[in-house]
Amino acid sequence: MAGGKETPRQKMIGMMYLVLTALLALQVSNAVLEKFIFINKSFEATNEEKVGENRGRIENIKTAVSESGNREADLLVVDKAQNIREESAAVIEVLEDYKEQLIEVTGGTDENGAYVGQKDIDASAALMINAGEGDKLRDRLNSYSAFLREITGDESILDIAKDASEIPVFANDPNQRQKGFAELNFGSSTPMVGALASLSQLQNDVITEETKALEDLAAQVGAADMKFDVIVPMVLPESKIVAPGTKYEADLFLAASSSAVTPTMTIDEEEIEVIDGRGKVSFTATPGAYNKDGIASKSFISAISVSLPGGRDTTFIDTMEYFVVKPVIQIQSQSIGALYLNCGNDLDVQVPQLGTSYNPSFGVKGGVSITGSQTGQVTIIPKSAKVTLSVSSNGNLIGTQDFKVQRIPAPEIKAKLRNRDIDGKTGMPANTPRIQLVAEPDESFAQFLPKDARFQVSQAEITLVRAGRGGPSQRISNPNVDLRQISSQARSGDNLVIEIKQVRRANFRDEVEDFNNFGPRYITIPLK
Repeated sequence: MAGGKETPRQKMIGMMYLVLTALLALQVSNAVLEKFIFINKSFEATNEEKVGENRGRIENIKTAVSESGNREADLLVVDKAQNIREESAAVIEVLEDYKEQLIEVTGGTDENGAYVGQKDIDASAALMINAGEGDKLRDRLNSYSAFLREITGDESILDIAKDASEIPVFANDPNQRQKGFAELNFGSSTPMVGALASLSQLQNDVITEETKALEDLAAQVGAADMKFDVIVPMVLPESKIVAPGTKYEADLFLAASSSAVTPTMTIDEEEIEVIDGRGKVSFTATPGAYNKDGIASKSFISAISVSLPGGRDTTFIDTMEYFVVKPVIQIQSQSIGALYLNCGNDLDVQVPQLGTSYNPSFGVKGGVSITGSQTGQVTIIPKSAKVTLSVSSNGNLIGTQDFKVQRIPAPEIKAKLRNRDIDGKTGMPANTPRIQLVAEPDESFAQFLPKDARFQVSQAEITLVRAGRGGPSQRISNPNVDLRQISSQARSGDNLVIEIKQVRRANFRDEVEDFNNFGPRYITIPLK
């Protein structure tokens, strides 16, 4: 295919054409034929549109020359442009004649406009190879390319008619790379509609090269000069955010641009995207030296480069000032001001100034973190007496927050009978069969972090004491204590002494650990 600028639609059609061309060596199915018909029609529609655009380019050149005073050198450019259009039309007509011949020799079209001989795989080879018309067409196309090189002086223009070895998709294919132009495009087993698509593709190549040549000529006479034909109202507010009772202030003015040129724009020497003459400025603001009001003054250098009449390139440069407001980190937590050691402290960290652009990530010194499912949610597990949380958004540090770390309050060990506390003064009946040993968490801690406030007595020793002397005892590893072995020997006036040996805690991850901070260590229950 030819070089030059192609629209995404042209590129898509061209790629489909190449893929289907590569399938010609295979059995041709109705689906493949239908795709060739579609591609041919798409090329024809695109070609008609592009020919109209090229006529408009010539009119633009004529207008530019007229506005410049019909200078002799510019009038020569007009002549070149018209010669290119005439030569292009002649080559396109040659290709159109071949298409009409193929349609005619294969039976024409039926009453519905469909090609009667669309499956014919002999006609194109008979015309283009056996009758030698393919070689004539190759010479005609490549003479057109030579004509363009001569009239424009552009030696980068390549021949349109290429052998397989000159086309990357076929150059490494052992079944295709030896084929010449005619055999590649119109060889054996090429269906008639495939040959039509090839001819339409060649017409497209001609038009593409014509477009490139006309654009080069237009630039020589100022057809692409910057004329301010796009004028829009612009509002430059002091701020888009106002509070009730305050003034909204802005400058209203007209902004003009040229649809004929696309300027090059940079921000701090980095090129930016330009759409409809407007540069899209987008960058992530970074922190600066904030003043007492929390505002940092920043700036960037903008540059716009355009080609003015006469081919002179001009660059407009200005320094643009903007301001960065120091973001305020807002943290919501059940345990305000302090975190608990080795616990899952849930925080909700928000930076309202960043709005919807807030995309947080967190770092923790003195602990570890787990990012939550919602924006700003994070769980901190402290491992030291102080934790520093760093908050970033889109990779940029916003700020840090220090937290004091509290130790987990000691749970209170209680003996219960039927889920009620046993009174240490009145005691319980000597024949009581069962009691419970319960490790009750600190009330505030359990309210803040209920998933981390799960304690259980895991080991204890129970001894029957009579007249100050120890009697039978038993070790237990379950908070639900079976006392029947001891109570069978107990009588009124005895005491039951419980020594708490071990307490364990389940954390928010359901991991169980030994917990040594508890009390009381001994519980004495009078028996009656």
